[in-house]
Amino acid sequence: MNLDRVIAVRTSKTVYRDGDKAVKVFDENYSKANVLNEALNQARVEETGLKIPKLLEVTKIDGKWAIVSEFIQGKTLETLIKENPGKADEYLDKLVDLQLSVHSKKSPLLNKLKDKMQRKISETGLDATSRYELHTRLDSMPKHDKLCHGDFNPSNIIVTPEDEYYILDWSHATIGNAAADAARTYLLFWLAGNIDGAEKYMKLYCKKSETAKQYVQKWIPIVAASQLSKGNEVEREFLMHWIDVVEYE
Repeated sequence: MNLDRVIAVRTSKTVYRDGDKAVKVFDENYSKANVLNEALNQARVEETGLKIPKLLEVTKIDGKWAIVSEFIQGKTLETLIKENPGKADEYLDKLVDLQLSVHSKKSPLLNKLKDKMQRKISETGLDATSRYELHTRLDSMPKHDKLCHGDFNPSNIIVTPEDEYYILDWSHATIGNAAADAARTYLLFWLAGNIDGAEKYMKLYCKKSETAKQYVQKWIPIVAASQLSKGNEVEREFLMHWIDVVEYE
C-alpha cells in the first residue's frame, strides 16, 4: 500500500489515501477489539442501504491494525459551510435530513445505545451521587431501536462533485433513541464553538422530526457524561456545565 498521502489525523489514528481506497491506520497500542468492532459496525450499516464508504478489508500494516474502505472524492460538509457561509442554513437543512435518514434505518445486531451510555457514565470519574442520578435518568428514558450514528456532525459528511452525500465514521454506531443522537450533535456544535449553529440545529431537528425540544434536552446531561469519559481535559469544564442532573431548563 502507498501511504504517502495523509487525508486526516485523529486521536490514535491516521487516515491515508491510496488510489481509490482510504486506509485508516490505528496506533500500535489501539485496542484490537475496538478496531474489529468499528469494521463490523461499518459492515452492518452498509447493509441498511445508506450511502457510506464500502468496507473493503481489515488488515495489519507494519504491525498496526488498519481498516481499508472505499475512498469518497469530495469535500466535507464542514468545509463547504466555511467556504460558502451564505449557504450555511441550506447545508444545515441537508444535515438534518441526512440524520433523519439514518434514524429511519434498523440494524438490530449493533450494540445498544443505553448499554454503552451506562458503561460510559460509570467511567466518568464523577462522584457516586452524580453517577446514580445519571444512571437513573438514563434508565427512565424510553427504549427505541433506531440506528444512531453517535458522532453525527458536518465533518463526517462528504459531498461529492456529483452532489451525493456520504456519511463517514461509524465507529460509535448503536441502536437506540434518536433523541440521544440529536443531543450529541447539538453538543458537538457547542464543542466546536458554533453556538448559533447548535441552536439552529436543535430547532430544525425538532421541527423536522416532530420531537419536543424538551425531550432532546433531557438527554444532554447523559450525553455530556458519556463524552466526559473520553478524558479530554479541554472539554471537561464545558461538559461539567451540562452534567447537571437537575431538570434541564
